Amino acid sequence: MKNRNFQMMLLLTLAVLVALASCKKDDDEQTETPEPSEYTIVDNGNGTGTTTWKAGKTYILEGMVFVNDGQVLTIEPGCVIKGKPGQGENASALIVARGGMIMAEGTAQNPIIFTAEADNLQGSVALKDRGLWGGLIILGKARLNSTPGETAIEGIPTSEPRGLYGGNDDNDNSGVLKYVSIRHGGTDIGEGNEINGLTLGAVGSGTEIEYIEVLANKDDGVEFFGGKPNLKHVIVAYSGDDSFDYDEGYRGFGQFWCAIQDDAAGDRVGEHDGGTDPETAQPYATPHIFNATYIGRGAGAGSRVITFRDNAGGHYANSIFVNQEKGIDIEMTPDAENSFNRFKTGDLTLQNNIFFGVADGTASGLFKVSFITGSSANPDSATAVQTFSGYFATAGNTVEDPGVTAANPVPSNAGGTMASYPDPWFANVAYKGAFEPGAANWAEGWTLTFASK
Repeated sequence: MKNRNFQMMLLLTLAVLVALASCKKDDDEQTETPEPSEYTIVDNGNGTGTTTWKAGKTYILEGMVFVNDGQVLTIEPGCVIKGKPGQGENASALIVARGGMIMAEGTAQNPIIFTAEADNLQGSVALKDRGLWGGLIILGKARLNSTPGETAIEGIPTSEPRGLYGGNDDNDNSGVLKYVSIRHGGTDIGEGNEINGLTLGAVGSGTEIEYIEVLANKDDGVEFFGGKPNLKHVIVAYSGDDSFDYDEGYRGFGQFWCAIQDDAAGDRVGEHDGGTDPETAQPYATPHIFNATYIGRGAGAGSRVITFRDNAGGHYANSIFVNQEKGIDIEMTPDAENSFNRFKTGDLTLQNNIFFGVADGTASGLFKVSFITGSSANPDSATAVQTFSGYFATAGNTVEDPGVTAANPVPSNAGGTMASYPDPWFANVAYKGAFEPGAANWAEGWTLTFASK
């Protein structure tokens, strides 16, 4: 009998303890502080650290925030990063320093969005508003053609050592950018110098960059400073300056690039420079860009499709260029190492491209040689003009209507003879331009440029 009473008392005691523990758990759950939906990120010299920015959260950049050497910043799909307004030293930007890595892998359903603090993603900021924050800057260890082989990136105070880029590793890996939309950037940092939407300083070929939108940046859309980054599926819309700009010996690959200029803003679609210090430096800028679709500002704006200058080369093929007052010009200078010389040596080619609504539609109007003082008096100058304009048709370029517009860049006509692709990295497609005729627009839905209707 005593044993039974003892057992009953023990069971009753255990039941009471369980009940009390349950009550305490309920009380703890009720008083637990909910996780915030928004975080303000300040650098203070420590960088981001190795961390993850979570899906469904908003991270606000206050000033320039670095991913330092040795740190890895992972950004989950659907994450929103906003930059506070401010100019000069108060500009906000995310900078991946040499040796740092960014792992920003969005999806078509949940892209990663970089935008201004004022943007609620529901129309609080107009589509073409520019300069509301800084931009995204990635710095690597690939080669430049400038002296002394490393440089302070534009947009960052020269007193900041984490702003240096350049080295000797063309295969350098700065991480992944995929399904990333960068909007409304390009704040002024002083004396008319703005931050680009996406800046790639000496980025190496080990970095994966695909499905990128740069929308309404005050300066250039994407700017390359040397290096060998490879970019596929990129759309740049409504930039205040150039859409694609390269300098300091960029030598990467590009495919499926689309640029759409604002009819009231923007300069060249492509500004392609070679060396800077010295201008004759090597390695030469010789990127291969295939399947581009460049849609210009129209007649009366005075803008060019592409300029090659200093000693820049480069290869454009299987591309579409429409709706621009001026065509493609290459610079000839008294110095032998100029862009016209890159053309003569085969480092600058323009093959099997379609032009429509550009210049006057003639070969001499579409392909021009620009002379710097002294070179126009060169007895070879007249021959240079004839040689370059005569190259238009012999290289398979045509003037015809591909049926593309700013509202719908998917062509109705983009066939014809194709230039061969130089590397297995390229998708071997049988059409010209960034979009397959009759197929879906790969930029629709995840970009603001082509938001789902």
